[in-house]
Formats: sequence, structure tokens, C-alpha cells
Amino acid sequence: MADADKEQALAKTNNSRFAEVLQLDITNDKQREKIIQRAHVVISMMPPALHFLVAKDCVEFRKHLLTASYLDDNMKSLKDEIHQRKLLFLCEMGLDPGIDHMSAMKIINTIKEQGGKIQSFKSHCGGLIAPESDNNPWHYKISWNPRNVVLAGSAGAEFKLNAEKHHLDYERLFDNAETVEVDGLDPLAFYPNRDSLSYIPVYKLPEASTFIRTTLRYPAFFIGWNAIVNAGLTDDSQELNVAGLSFAKWSAPVLAFINENNQPLLSYLGLFDELPVPSTAKTSADILQYLLETKLAMLPTDKDLIVMLHEFEYELNGQHKYLQSSLVVKGEDSLQTAMAKTVGLPLGIAAKLILNGDLKLTGLFIPTIKQIYEPVLKELEVQGVQFVEKLS
Repeated sequence: MADADKEQALAKTNNSRFAEVLQLDITNDKQREKIIQRAHVVISMMPPALHFLVAKDCVEFRKHLLTASYLDDNMKSLKDEIHQRKLLFLCEMGLDPGIDHMSAMKIINTIKEQGGKIQSFKSHCGGLIAPESDNNPWHYKISWNPRNVVLAGSAGAEFKLNAEKHHLDYERLFDNAETVEVDGLDPLAFYPNRDSLSYIPVYKLPEASTFIRTTLRYPAFFIGWNAIVNAGLTDDSQELNVAGLSFAKWSAPVLAFINENNQPLLSYLGLFDELPVPSTAKTSADILQYLLETKLAMLPTDKDLIVMLHEFEYELNGQHKYLQSSLVVKGEDSLQTAMAKTVGLPLGIAAKLILNGDLKLTGLFIPTIKQIYEPVLKELEVQGVQFVEKLS
């Protein structure tokens, strides 16, 4: 394991004698190349913008690469070289994207093999807080990258609904908290992900009149976040002069959007405090991230919750069917989280399959084919990551 913070990495490996921990500046070419040359399989958990540094080295030194991030144009530019060198680059191999692809494709292929025609596909996923650790009005705590939480949805969303393609601007994403039901949990609200449309050909569902991928939150989150978004407090593009700036002065644009429902949520975050904002903040997004990390932090004993839900409507033998496939995984504490488990396990399982010679693919892939998803889902079930299906 190579990390900028060696002590933190040692803590994560629990000083296991089966793990070697190295300190690494990922931008240092010589350090990075030396480590990658020693590997058989490289798993990159870097921020997406830094994957390409690792990917180029993996091509150069002929190493297989696994990531949990979306397949981007940089990675696609290496496709021919990956193929020519008989390497396997497997992206989108985490939770979402990752487990969502594998579990959905398994059902899609099963329905098609039975002769069914899929009319509607909705896929929802969220990193939430477990009910027993839910003690704030937002019903939310930070269990993953806080920057991603701040900027989520900022590009708007595109999806297909009732045979029509839709685009929702950022300012409208959190307007309506439409909800879904998962057994054992309170109703969950969802907002559409940035780009559902590009997955229609990937999932081979051009005939579906509805195709949408979404992110789950509890409904209260929408009430507060809608005001924050419309006030421009998530902006990461304009540099601020933070000298003498208080949280109350910074958040002044939100006053136009306050009502009796969202006021307690915004107050809880500290938006109206007269304290100075962090001197290190450069943008509004920085200030908001600081508040989220401070006010919505997980306590050591807190448990997070991963919820995934696929909804299928299809015709089979002249009958209309509705299939709901759900996954609920609860963390153990603030370190052994459900988020870490569900992002990390698919990567670990894939690495094992490659090293044991059980996954002989070469090329650039995401996990939407049987050769990948069948063995990975099988082992995920052994590890307690198992879907529950309800058919009506």
C-alpha cells in the first residue's frame, strides 16, 4: 500500500505482516514508477484526475489496473495500447459505479434470456447514516469524500423518462423529493445522476422508455440542500477574499431562500454563526465543505448505511412484471464503514481473480459482462453483500 501518509496507511493495514506500506508522492514519477514496476496488479484509489498518471505507467510496465472511478476519456485514449499489450484495465469496479453495474446486468440478462422486454429501469444508490446513528436534522453524515458531497449534481442531470430525454439544471435537482421504499427503512428521496443516457447502450436497453440512475438521501437533506444550491454556496469557481469574513456574511445569499422547514437545517450547519470562516478557504465550496466536515462528521461509534435499489418494469409472456432488487449494508463503526466495504471488496475480489488466473480477459472494461460480474457477485454474497429481490 502506497500513500502520502504512511502512518495512516499503517493504521489501515493494522500493521499486518502480509502488507507492505510505502510513502509515496503520486506526482513523483520516479517513486511511482519504481512501485508500479514491482506489482502484478495495481489498484488505484486516487482521485479520478490522478488515475492517468498510474494508468500510463501500468501500460508502460505491462501491469493490470483496477479502479473504482468512472471510465473517462483519458483512460479510453489508452485502449489500443492496453489491448496490444494484453493487459486488463477494469474501471468502475467499486460500489456506484461497480456493484450497481454488476447486479443490474445480471437481472437484465436474466430477463432477456427468459424472453422478457424491459420497459423501465431505475437504479438508486446512496451512502447514508444508519438509523441508530442518525441524530441530526439533516439525517446525514459524511461517510465518503466530502468534496464530492459538496459538488454532487453541479453539472445537472440527463435521463430518459416516459420515452423522452430530460435535462435538469443544477438549481432544480433538489426541488422535489420523490421517494422510494426499501423494506425496514424510512422512505428515501432521490435525485438523478449527471449522465444516465450514456449507460443506455452500455446496458443494452435502447427499448426502455425510462432509464435513470440516481443518488439516495433522506428527504430532509433535499429541504436544506436546495436552499444552499440556489444561493450559490456550493460554487467552486470564484475565489473569495476571506479576510474578516464570517459564516453569516458568507451565507447571506441564502436568506432569500429561508423558510420554516429549512431554517433549522441551515442553522445546524452553522451558516449564520458570526465566527470567522477558515483562513485557508479559497472558494465558497471550501467553506461549505469545512462546515459539513465539522457539523456532519461521523463519531467513532457511528455506523453508516449503503442502500442500493434497482427497479425494473418488464413484459414477460404477456404479463406486466415489477421487480425490485435491493441491497442494504451497515458499517461497523466510523472506520470499518459500509462504504469502504462495498467500494473495496469488488476491487479486491477482481484482483484475486486475476492473480489466480480465473479472469483471463484483456482490454479496457467496466464490469457489465458475465465473465466479470458472475464470479464477483458470487463472492460478494459470501462476504455478506447480497441483494434481496421482490417480484410482483
